[in-house]
Amino acid sequence: MTNQPTAPLDLEERRRVRDAWTATRRRIAALEAEAAELLVAQIAFHDEDVAAAPHHRDAIHRSMVAEFATAAHLSTGTMEFAFADALALSTALPRVREAFHTGALSSAHVREVARASAVVAEAIRNRVVAPETMALFETAVLVVAEAETAARTRGHARRVASALVGETITERHRRAADERCVTVRSVDDGLAVLTAILPEWAAVAIADRLSQLTRTVIQARDAGPARDAGTARDAETARDAASGSDEATPRLAPAHHEVLTADRFATDRPCGETRSDTKISSVDGDTFALDPEAESLPADTRTWSQVQADLLTDLLLTADPSAVEGDGLIGVRGRLQVTVAATTLAGLDDRPAELDGHGALHPDIARALAGRDGGWTRLFLDPHGQVIETDAYSPTESMRRLLRARDQHCRFPGCRQPVHRCDIDHTWDHAKGGPTRVDNLAHLCRGHHVLKHPDIPEPQRWTVRQRPGGVLEWRSPLGAVHADRAPRRVAFA
Repeated sequence: MTNQPTAPLDLEERRRVRDAWTATRRRIAALEAEAAELLVAQIAFHDEDVAAAPHHRDAIHRSMVAEFATAAHLSTGTMEFAFADALALSTALPRVREAFHTGALSSAHVREVARASAVVAEAIRNRVVAPETMALFETAVLVVAEAETAARTRGHARRVASALVGETITERHRRAADERCVTVRSVDDGLAVLTAILPEWAAVAIADRLSQLTRTVIQARDAGPARDAGTARDAETARDAASGSDEATPRLAPAHHEVLTADRFATDRPCGETRSDTKISSVDGDTFALDPEAESLPADTRTWSQVQADLLTDLLLTADPSAVEGDGLIGVRGRLQVTVAATTLAGLDDRPAELDGHGALHPDIARALAGRDGGWTRLFLDPHGQVIETDAYSPTESMRRLLRARDQHCRFPGCRQPVHRCDIDHTWDHAKGGPTRVDNLAHLCRGHHVLKHPDIPEPQRWTVRQRPGGVLEWRSPLGAVHADRAPRRVAFA
């Protein structure tokens, strides 16, 4: 059956709805900007009150936050952030403030920029960098913020702040590491929130390793018969996978000597007769117990998230810390992609490294990881920070390494799915003559990969072509064009 093309009038109406929604979002952003200005006015009242009663500074501040939080039905933490963001806009980020008022930036974008700017503001207060550094930060961040999502803006803003502040980032990381902790908060109904404040590299590695173990458990479950929904077997399977490679898969078939065949058993019962006892004996004299409940065990129907939670519980409650196993750096099995200067790796300087997709990484951690991993590749960057070449020898692997370093995440506009969870896609379909070259390849997650697939009806199908510099130009079914540019590396100088 052929898909009927969308009528011209219908297309116009669809575009009108999309454009009206976009315009409404811009008006909402402008109203959020007005609300931020009102908070700035309140901060002025606050300062007057503090000047009149300096000994009650903390009480005055708490009272102000509580007043606005209760009026807007917001949490105290959310209101604290709102005041902090408003203050940053009014004192340090005039261009971001202007873009917010025009609707070019959403409140989510402003929040990420304001929080990343705190690193630069602290360095200016401590006279580590010049006051003009904030203007450089604002200019560099706005280029991305006005064209990308808030999530992508967060990563870029943090990298820019790290680059501008330079080596003070290592000091910040050293101080912040002292704040690591674990807390528990009840959420009723027999559940609780377990929060761990950890170094970022450790948290990312833990999350990735937990995902790998969860995938192993689910693959084993789907490949085998229905099993008890308990989690003891999960922990054993996960530990087996943890002790091997990242792609470890549990053995599903028994070895030859483990197979129990009919000729290995002695029986005097007619075929089909129900066995009343609970044991069977082999001709060799061995005894095997029967489990009368084996066929009534419930199927494991847990979701991915539920398996992850159960695995985390089992691994923490059944594992013991051991000096033999080493510290967290030695035990890292999660996948981390780190960019570090050769001079830093050699110990000639202490410039921060970069934990790709997240932000700055302490140089000592980068050096420690490098000493325990053989999968490092040298990257050559152009003057703008764009990866253009690697020095790997194998052509195929070289292309994969280059694409992983270039893309870092799914290349659909706004998507942050990391490359190890994505497929390498031919922008110009290989079946239609598309070459297997770096300028015709890009990482796409499964959810966005299918949007360009020929099986998708034409009225809902997206198209994409790759421009020079790894820019992917996407066209929506309604004709909107969105350019997704490869993330730039920030040079730490």
